[in-house]
Amino acid sequence: MPVPSQTPADEPEELVRFRQQWLEEVRSKKKAPQDPSSAPSAASSSTAILEASTQPRSPTAPHIAQRRPSHDATAPHPAVKKPPPVAPPAFGPSLQRAVEVYRKAVQHEQRGELDDALRLYRTAFRMDNNVDRAYHMMEEEMHRKAAASSAAQPKVHHRKTSSASGAVDALSQGVQGLDLGSGWTPVAHARGEGFVTGTLAGLISSWPAKLSFEAEDEQEGVPIRHLPDEVLIMMLQMLDHTAIERFARTSRKARVITLDASIWRPMVQRVLQPPQITDEAEFDVLVLKYMTDYRRMYIEQPRVRYDGVYIAVCHYIRNGMGENAWVNYSHLITYYRYLRFLPDGQVLSLLANEELSPQQTIPLLKPTLRMKGFFIGTWYLEGTEVHIEDLLDPASPNTRYSFQMVLELRSRPLGRWNRLDFREYDSVHLGSGEATPLALKNERPFWFSKVRSYS
Repeated sequence: MPVPSQTPADEPEELVRFRQQWLEEVRSKKKAPQDPSSAPSAASSSTAILEASTQPRSPTAPHIAQRRPSHDATAPHPAVKKPPPVAPPAFGPSLQRAVEVYRKAVQHEQRGELDDALRLYRTAFRMDNNVDRAYHMMEEEMHRKAAASSAAQPKVHHRKTSSASGAVDALSQGVQGLDLGSGWTPVAHARGEGFVTGTLAGLISSWPAKLSFEAEDEQEGVPIRHLPDEVLIMMLQMLDHTAIERFARTSRKARVITLDASIWRPMVQRVLQPPQITDEAEFDVLVLKYMTDYRRMYIEQPRVRYDGVYIAVCHYIRNGMGENAWVNYSHLITYYRYLRFLPDGQVLSLLANEELSPQQTIPLLKPTLRMKGFFIGTWYLEGTEVHIEDLLDPASPNTRYSFQMVLELRSRPLGRWNRLDFREYDSVHLGSGEATPLALKNERPFWFSKVRSYS
């Protein structure tokens, strides 16, 4: 049978009197002024227990009351020790200032403020040429030390709410979707100067760190394996880009060696000079744009080619007349337009008929040529637009008119830059400077043809 709980009426009179006396004493002490900063006394705790004991309890309530810790919002939280700040690698004062400017430029670029980013990039590289490598070294060192300090601290498990869990999951999916391998991958070889970006970076990042030349037949030797990488790089520096890419397609080892910056940097510096670009400052901006990937810069940056001639083969039909009135004659007329661009800013333009084939005309296309339809002018490249101005006949110095063209430079496929499309063709009066557009009825685009020698 259940035992009935004891009520205050069933308690002894002496115990009730003692309790009343104790409560009056405690209440009088509570009315006295206390220091607010002092901790709660044991009497107050005892008062809470006694007051709880005077209240009637239900039959199902436990005899011993459990106290839950109460948290005061104004109470100070215990101090959490933060890990010490990670010190960057030791660099000189000037290089550290350059790295700080470079870091600000990266932040502007991430926010889409490209003008400010380019201005800060230029400032950083003027302060130190190796600021980009120092920045990456400093970032890697800071990440490494931060990871080491976080691994040394004890793990604290926090209970996540539903909204926080969804945000974290979305963030993790976004990070997994990033193509980290295609950003900026160093190529490990002899000099350590090669950097590759874009699609090729993601491919090379999956290759083994150590590569070597392998023979198709295991019984045959591989003599090229005994050559140091430095010798191979010196040999590749004497070849053109076509031969270099043919060698790169033979094996993975060959591809990695051909990515050395010392091979592509001189080629880019020779080609990307005025009038291909505005000035040297633009070249520095392009280097930053392609993240020192000179091979990709040589392929993707628009450039007019010097190693050949751009030829446009044009046709039109002309009606003829014969002795028989019942018979109509049509003549197919073919003529050629030639454009040869020189590195010094000169351009040679020739309009010739079909009497002279390209095999006969191309060796003659030099500044010393004097024939009908031959003009010499100046050119410059602006984006993908080739501007040709002051086309004059060198055999007629007293002419009153010159010609100018605007052509669109295209590449079919990427990296060839082998097509020029007409955009404008004007006749300019030298006295007044007035330009008159000329009709283009039978014109065709210029296609590039490589020339081995003009001799």
